[in-house]
Amino acid sequence: MRWWDIDPVLELERDLFPEDAWSRGMFWSELAHARGPGATRRYMVAQDGAGRIVGYAGLASAGGIGDVQTIAVARDHWGTGLGARLLTELLRAATAFECAEVMLECRVDNVRAQRLYERFGFEPIGFRRGYYQPGNVDAVVMRLLTASDSGSAAGAPSEQGTDIHG
Repeated sequence: MRWWDIDPVLELERDLFPEDAWSRGMFWSELAHARGPGATRRYMVAQDGAGRIVGYAGLASAGGIGDVQTIAVARDHWGTGLGARLLTELLRAATAFECAEVMLECRVDNVRAQRLYERFGFEPIGFRRGYYQPGNVDAVVMRLLTASDSGSAAGAPSEQGTDIHG
């Protein structure tokens, strides 16, 4: 993801997460930590054949732990395998950052995302009450130990006509 991707990403963000969408400043802050030799973030976008951003994802790393910050896929691309491709790329980034484990929070009512994470070997380890504001929605905390075979992305489905890049 680059700075010029922020506006189309924000449109998708507001469509998918109307109550708790990230702000422009939040994306700028994350991108500020995504470049250079001391980078601790990896953000990417997925574009369809027409160049429209149809997904994005981001990972933060610190102290050998990766944290999935966000994964989003446009509604018209749900069920195509794009979410799995984005997660695969995040896990590759976690490996490059030498993360021994990857954590994430997921809305308790987002069963589709939880199933995706479970397919990759993430396991629920707890809850964060009222994590998503202002809706006061709980989050399930999930963890993947990257040293194990679980989370291998070799079998992740692909979607033709979609390009993922940083």
